[in-house]
Amino acid sequence: MLQDIFTAFWRDWVVLKHRMIKFILSRMVAPILYLVAFGWGLGRSIHTTSGSYLDFLVPGILALNSMNISFNSLAPLHGERIYHKSIEEYFTAPINPLSFAAGKILAAILRGMISSLIIIVLSYAFGANFTITPLFIIILLLNCAIFAEIGYYAAMTIASYEDMGRFNTYILLPMSFLCGTFFSTSKLPAALYYFIHALPLTHTSLLLRSIGRGEPAAIFSLIILLIYTVGCFLLCAHVTTKAQK
Repeated sequence: MLQDIFTAFWRDWVVLKHRMIKFILSRMVAPILYLVAFGWGLGRSIHTTSGSYLDFLVPGILALNSMNISFNSLAPLHGERIYHKSIEEYFTAPINPLSFAAGKILAAILRGMISSLIIIVLSYAFGANFTITPLFIIILLLNCAIFAEIGYYAAMTIASYEDMGRFNTYILLPMSFLCGTFFSTSKLPAALYYFIHALPLTHTSLLLRSIGRGEPAAIFSLIILLIYTVGCFLLCAHVTTKAQK
């Protein structure tokens, strides 16, 4: 099974390797804009109790960026399923369908982590001050895994390209701005606060921020991310098995 996973992963790695320079350059644009506009521009007029606003902002940008890249990395799979009808070739090949899903998800995680590394380098260049620990990397990996799995599930179930766009608009876009990426969720009304804290991106932002400041990680938030990771993969396994029939 590991060989099957590696086979599915390797196909996407070969494509990424040939486009690596373009991938890196394109992933630098949005973080630089965020860091300049919010970190240097707006951030200089905002004061937090635990350092500069730039230090507060960077973990949120990492959470936001890893979500978007990991999810959108699986968007081409939707085209293969709906328009090119090539996904059947994968399922007729001598490879375990669940290995195919795992390989695709791992490839999206890799893209998310490479993009996160770019942001970390840029953040230090902009003067951000935060600590990177093994747990910090694990939280990033979990966030990439969750949204890669959500991206896989969406690609395997959504009926049209327009609906994929609507998924971004109705699901990812609100999370991008409300889940503690640019401001503290403690300022939200109570009803919205509890709803936002049921979403994985909120817990990623909170964990990255606390670990980056050298504070203990919230076990509850870590458990939430683990539950999302396992639960979303089970959904991916279900839709993959269903698509094979």
